[in-house]
Amino acid sequence: MTRDPVWLAVRHPGRPEFVALGILLTVTAAFLVFLILFDWNWLRGPIGRSASASTGREIALNGDLDVKLFSWTPSATVRGLSIGGPAWAREKKTAEVSRLDVSVRLRRLFIGQVEVPSLTITRPVVHLIVDEQGRRSWDLNPDRPDDGRGAKLPVIQRLVINEGRLTLDEQRRGMKLDATVTAREARSPEDGESGFLLDGKGTMNGEPLTLRVTGGPFINIRRDRPYDFTADLAGAGTRLKADGSVTRPFDLGRFNAVLELEGRDLADIYLLTGITAPNTPPYRLRGSLSRNGSLFRFADFSGRVGSSDLSGVVEVKKANDRRRVDAQLASRSLDIDDLAAVLGARPQVTSGGTVATSGKPGKLLPDAPLRTERLRTMDGTLSYRAGSVKANALDIRQVRLGADLKDGILKLDPVSFAFSRGELNGTARIDATRDTPYSAVDFRLGGYPLESIIPARGGAPTVTGRALGRAKLEGPGASIHELAANSKGTISLVVPHGQMRSAFAELLGINVGAGLAKLLSGDQSSSAIRCAVANFSVAGGTATASTFVIDTDVVLAQGTGTIDLGAETLNLRIDGKTKKPRLLRIWAPITVNGPLVSPRLGVDIAAVAAQGGIVGALATLISPIAGLLGFVDPGLAEDADCGALIAGAR
Repeated sequence: MTRDPVWLAVRHPGRPEFVALGILLTVTAAFLVFLILFDWNWLRGPIGRSASASTGREIALNGDLDVKLFSWTPSATVRGLSIGGPAWAREKKTAEVSRLDVSVRLRRLFIGQVEVPSLTITRPVVHLIVDEQGRRSWDLNPDRPDDGRGAKLPVIQRLVINEGRLTLDEQRRGMKLDATVTAREARSPEDGESGFLLDGKGTMNGEPLTLRVTGGPFINIRRDRPYDFTADLAGAGTRLKADGSVTRPFDLGRFNAVLELEGRDLADIYLLTGITAPNTPPYRLRGSLSRNGSLFRFADFSGRVGSSDLSGVVEVKKANDRRRVDAQLASRSLDIDDLAAVLGARPQVTSGGTVATSGKPGKLLPDAPLRTERLRTMDGTLSYRAGSVKANALDIRQVRLGADLKDGILKLDPVSFAFSRGELNGTARIDATRDTPYSAVDFRLGGYPLESIIPARGGAPTVTGRALGRAKLEGPGASIHELAANSKGTISLVVPHGQMRSAFAELLGINVGAGLAKLLSGDQSSSAIRCAVANFSVAGGTATASTFVIDTDVVLAQGTGTIDLGAETLNLRIDGKTKKPRLLRIWAPITVNGPLVSPRLGVDIAAVAAQGGIVGALATLISPIAGLLGFVDPGLAEDADCGALIAGAR
């Protein structure tokens, strides 16, 4: 140390050291005087130009700029702040603020934290625009993908907003909102209520829209103290009410709330939230909503959808500007008409429950279109199970559904309905990447009782047995009705064995002598069904019978004809041949015509007239006794090859 020149200069300063110290003090004093006398308005232009260059939009400080640095809480006052819109929305400025007063805590800055003791915003006007392409006017860095984690703001211990206004123009969903925003601290009862308030009105697709968000006053806000809020959003036939808290104030990516939502159709929730949901009857649900970064979770919810109960968990996550929804749902007791609404039927809620219709009088297949543009906006999965089903005409007892949506392709697997006897299982694939979706379905029916299809007569079943079937169709169409009308593929129905009342078996061959006698006498005897096979080839929405056979002990019936799936009409003809000699048999085919919902059974009168003409000719040319031979059937029909027919149908 005795030889160190720096140490020697400090211990024994000389003239050079005193000169250096004087220069340092002079420069420091001059700098302090400069800061005291400096007019910060000189920096308004450079600050505005720098900010404009970095954001690509016009930013200007049009009023005075005052800065106070000499404090442990430096502060600034900005007047006339203006932030322009992006290039595609120049007609409206994104934000205009009459006055902005802000201070920061200097000690926190030294440890890398930003804490704002006070922020006062006077007469702010903010215009938010989302165009048809999903671009957001307030996004200062549009090239960065939205990770869905929510904004994280610095802690503001005291926030005051005076005479604020917020407008929203969401062009993709047809949403417009104009709201007032205030946040104040009331020092006396005359000042009104303290706290935060956003109160807005607008329209959603032409229908009224309201939004109201309230919270406590922003006073002495701390990071470890939750901030309570309420929110009420109503529009497009839907209402959402939330009562909760932001777990870490100003970290909008984390909150917990109790959410109540109700409306006329769950599909309408897309307009408010961007979440695609199926069509449903009116609903009301309540559960726990939480947010943890990009993950929203609606858990432990329960309520009613139409006449059915519904509970479960729904998780929504957004990453790279794409939303994913995963839902696990269950019903203890399902009204099958509520589920029909999901498939495109039109629900009507009555005092007796939900009644689903196809949408058009006299039609069976639902015609509600699938909103393909909504399916393309998200991915997700769904699992649903109904533990029991309310009494219904089809005697469905349980339902199980699964769905997977990825890049506009919706796969339904499984689609399972359990009946009291028998089941229906299948899969479906819907390509929604085009405006008109293209679908492929494959459904198999196993062991369904015929007596559930064909009504009983006189208290006894007309037909008994188990039906097996398969429908494998594909084609374009925005609804189930359109798909059927444009479909191609095959439809088959098989009854391996069963029983039919002898009277009806005889009438398959229009055996007047045996059939009518047994009907009039109330005969309850039955004939065995050896097999029944119907196989249809479908093209252009028309199903044409390639195989149509009903083989009983007494009659072999064969059918021909078509089913128009678009018009939903039948045009079938069944010719029966008796296997035993019969007296007074009329050779007349049975016809099945008319709409699917109410087909008409009849007899081909032309065939009856032709047979009558032959009889008349015999009676004239030979004798009246010989004329009766025209009504006598020798019973030459043979059994069908049931094994081959069933194998061909499958």
